[in-house]
Amino acid sequence: MIGLFALAAAAASQPAIAPKPLFRDPVYDGAADPSTVHDTKTGEWVMFYTNRRAAMAPAADPKDVGWFHATHIGIARSKDGARWRYGGIAAIPKSCTGETLWAPDVEWLAGQWHMWITVVPGVFKDWNAPRFLVHLTSKDLKSWQCGERLDLGSDRIIDASVAGLPEGGYRLWFNDEKMNKAIRYADSSDLVHWTIKGTVVETPGEGPKGFRWKGQWWLISDAWKGLLVMSSADGEHWTRQPDYLLADAGKAETDRAKGQHPDVIVAGDRAYLIYFVHQTNEPQTATDNAWGRRTAIQMTELHEQDGVVTVDRNAPTEVDLSGR
Repeated sequence: MIGLFALAAAAASQPAIAPKPLFRDPVYDGAADPSTVHDTKTGEWVMFYTNRRAAMAPAADPKDVGWFHATHIGIARSKDGARWRYGGIAAIPKSCTGETLWAPDVEWLAGQWHMWITVVPGVFKDWNAPRFLVHLTSKDLKSWQCGERLDLGSDRIIDASVAGLPEGGYRLWFNDEKMNKAIRYADSSDLVHWTIKGTVVETPGEGPKGFRWKGQWWLISDAWKGLLVMSSADGEHWTRQPDYLLADAGKAETDRAKGQHPDVIVAGDRAYLIYFVHQTNEPQTATDNAWGRRTAIQMTELHEQDGVVTVDRNAPTEVDLSGR
């Protein structure tokens, strides 16, 4: 009996292997744009994501993108970062946001939770609508309070990523669609007032994720042909990695398309890339033309050698977040 308990304890202490897919939204099957944090009060990992309405019946007009709109922010929860369960939708007030919510970025900064979210003020059949960022705060990751709408010099701003600076203050990376979808950045001393500093990536892309790992800055963004990786010693001068991550389709079911809109969990010397994948290369598309709209969340580990980052999406991903 003692031996059985010892074996069970040993098995429980082993890092979990991330399944493929890591998570699918059970309502609309359109989970995308993940942002993942650790809730120290509950001990759980919490993922916020865009809840695209992928499973709804297609409109008569194939160019109608209404299913990208009227989207809530979904929630998934996990005890170990590998096995996830659906947790409903985020309680975000419409009084300061709108009908369509995209691409949350959730961070613990200055003693409370913050969310920067992309808002589209309505439901549209095309992409010709204003888009902007709204700041929200929370004490418990459950109830969110209205903050301010960010003034970043354009009415086509999406995809926030915020991080604290080592010397103090904060940095925001974002996408300005009116500047050829450039990745730009702004700094703040109080998380409310932001000053635009410049452009990091001029070529088109979206979904930037800025983070510190192994003593330097990294910025990974969605270039629509895989993920672009950039690194910097000071957060100002960047080196672009020539190869794109996740540009080639994976071999596993649900992971057979390019990776998009990344999130990163840093756990000590280890870091994990969380991304979404369209289901365009799955066998269901043979009988369902709209199946490719569906998206699944996946996870793989980042590996760095001599300043170059690689991933192996086909290898089992051992999830060990104890070094966070």
